[in-house]
Amino acid sequence: MARTKRSARFLSTPHALIAIGAIALFLIAAYFVFFWNVEKFDRAAADVKQAVTKLPPPPPTLDTADYNRRMLALAHINIASTTLDVALATSTASSTVLLRSESASTSVSVKGKLWPKATVYPALGALLPFNRIVAYYGNYYSTGMGILGEYEEGTVLAKLKSTVAAWEAADPSTPVVPAIEYIDVTAQGSAGKDGKYRARMPDTQIDKALDMAQQVNGIVVLDIQVGLSTVQDEVPLIDTYLAKPNVHLALDPEFDMWGGHPPGTVVGTMDASTINWAIQHLSKIVDDNHLPPKILVIHRFTTDMVTNAEDIHPTPEVQVVMQMDGWGSPQRKTNTYVHVVEPEPVQFTGFKLFYKNDLKETPARLMTPQEVLRLTPAPIFIQYQ
Repeated sequence: MARTKRSARFLSTPHALIAIGAIALFLIAAYFVFFWNVEKFDRAAADVKQAVTKLPPPPPTLDTADYNRRMLALAHINIASTTLDVALATSTASSTVLLRSESASTSVSVKGKLWPKATVYPALGALLPFNRIVAYYGNYYSTGMGILGEYEEGTVLAKLKSTVAAWEAADPSTPVVPAIEYIDVTAQGSAGKDGKYRARMPDTQIDKALDMAQQVNGIVVLDIQVGLSTVQDEVPLIDTYLAKPNVHLALDPEFDMWGGHPPGTVVGTMDASTINWAIQHLSKIVDDNHLPPKILVIHRFTTDMVTNAEDIHPTPEVQVVMQMDGWGSPQRKTNTYVHVVEPEPVQFTGFKLFYKNDLKETPARLMTPQEVLRLTPAPIFIQYQ
């Protein structure tokens, strides 16, 4: 009882009242500080959420699954999509699919098969194998070098559109991109002032090719026949055009006369080292100008025209097409493809059809798109001369 009275007397003293007031003030302050921090936290969370919603979407990436399926389809290899997806997801070899790595990129190949060739994936924006290219070839100054110089512009474009439609009908799963393949440097029978046996076309002719391609929503391929000059000397002269996103390059080893013979007297030859130089040169152009991958077409109809083909290395920036350039009957052309192009896989294949020369042998007819598509691998670049 005495203790209770003492407590009551203490609580009535000034010191006790001050202490009680201080405690009350502390509790009130703590209350406001707590809820102020909660509100501050909520505002911060809201700011973070708003910032996240404003972030740009992740950049698009190459559809590697679609790429692999298309490469297998070109090789006429049927693999269930579930089998392929599982193999790609686990990145292990199975009895059907073999995954290999080169230059830190993974691609798909098949055990016991030359095609598809396992090499690097292309960078985003690559045309192949998502599209098939159908090109009309020639030089505007020559009626004998191809269809581009044989007819006036309107007729050429009308024929090209018709040809594109035929290929779209033959393979509806692969969109077709039309192309104007213009011979910008032509091999010559005469030495010329510098003794290089080649002639360079004026830029106005390239501009015409660009204009024609634009009319059909297509691309341009600039073809180089070096004669006694070199790829290293000729290609940089068209870098301004190669820096355009829709301009690509073709090299013709038939007219690479490094042995000193005039063009047309013997079949020329080009080594992998020269082709790799061109690949690296184009890769730098792509990188420097932030372009989609380029296509590099290599013409070939004999084994010796391209030496050390196994050492040709495509890059993510450059897709390499080895094109069968031989003329003649369907049997001859198929035989050349099987014995020259198919045994030495690089990345993609092409096939040339001659409106005139293919008619010189019996049966005198052009191969149909359906016949060409039955080749293994099915060519993804088609050229008409």
